[in-house]
Amino acid sequence: MNIYVVQAGDTVQSIGGAFGLSPEEIIYLNQLAYPYGLALGQALLLPTPGINSGSIFQRQFFSFGYAYPFIDEQVLQETLPYLSALAVFSYGFSAEGELVPPQLPDEPLVEAALAVNVRPILTLTPFGPDGNFNNYLVSAVLNDLAARQRLFRELLAVVQLKGYLGVDVDFEYVLPEDRQAFSAFVQELADLLHSQGLTVSVALAPKTYAEQPGLLYEGQDYAALGAAADYVLLMTYEWGYTYSEPMPIAPLNWVRRVLAYAVQEIPPAKINLGIPNYAYDWTLPYVKGESRARTLGVVEAMQQAVEVGAEIFFDETAQTPYYNYWQNGQEHQVWFEDVRSLAARFQLINEFGLRGGGWWQLMRLFRAGWRLLAGSFYIDKIL
Repeated sequence: MNIYVVQAGDTVQSIGGAFGLSPEEIIYLNQLAYPYGLALGQALLLPTPGINSGSIFQRQFFSFGYAYPFIDEQVLQETLPYLSALAVFSYGFSAEGELVPPQLPDEPLVEAALAVNVRPILTLTPFGPDGNFNNYLVSAVLNDLAARQRLFRELLAVVQLKGYLGVDVDFEYVLPEDRQAFSAFVQELADLLHSQGLTVSVALAPKTYAEQPGLLYEGQDYAALGAAADYVLLMTYEWGYTYSEPMPIAPLNWVRRVLAYAVQEIPPAKINLGIPNYAYDWTLPYVKGESRARTLGVVEAMQQAVEVGAEIFFDETAQTPYYNYWQNGQEHQVWFEDVRSLAARFQLINEFGLRGGGWWQLMRLFRAGWRLLAGSFYIDKIL
């Protein structure tokens, strides 16, 4: 694979001619929209004609991502070949430990995953009635033996009935006083599921040191959770988020700091790096407490740059692309991911010897990203 950055005067036809590719190959791989215009600075993934080099890093990669039951069937079918596991988002629970299923049936996702040798994983989240993470629910179950035992029983019954092969615990904003109880919860769940040949994973906030303050971090003990779980996901994204000032979603310099700490507490072979599969579009000037970014897909963000005539720049420190544009008298700034930023993450995963990567989320297709993954690693497809 080649990563080519569009220069002034380039067209799909001229790039194809320079690299011995048909325009159709470039259009399909990069999901270009008719009439197939390009943005200055846009990164394209180009296959190398006649070469099948296998894997750049010559090693296996555990690839998983989160999907809601309402994922488009075509997106799911095209994505599954690049996954080791599919995390279905999500099951909730009550303060009494009653398991709450997703609003739509999840069986089609489980069946589709198993059909192509991908592990279906049940994601467990403490969502309250407002649809947000609720640390009261976490605290209630962690500190109530009867509720905890009921939740474990119902989890085991559902995974066995539906064919799930593991549970991913995504508890965010765990209270500091529940830190030890949370680690014990994951260990108890792991003991139960391991007895049935099933796995347990945990999603972790991106800490850079053990006693980092903040509600995202204080309730999570990296060492204890890493020891209890089969693997973890570092949620290394959302530095730039819906209500933040415009900035990279997952700046690689900050991601590196998280990894430098994480590998001190958890074996690298258990760690998966979180990878964002989305973009944010902010209006300028940013007003704290008022501004709200709009979420886009990666491909959508690049197509928007083409439509508004924006030049795409690349922040070398953050290893992230961005652009500015004007619309209706309002300036905008967009930060997103492309094959350059994804290649930098793959290099970091290989450098630290991590297990693999986890995508939030899979609802929008980024075909070039998946093809880049397949050209960089051998995807672990062992159930």
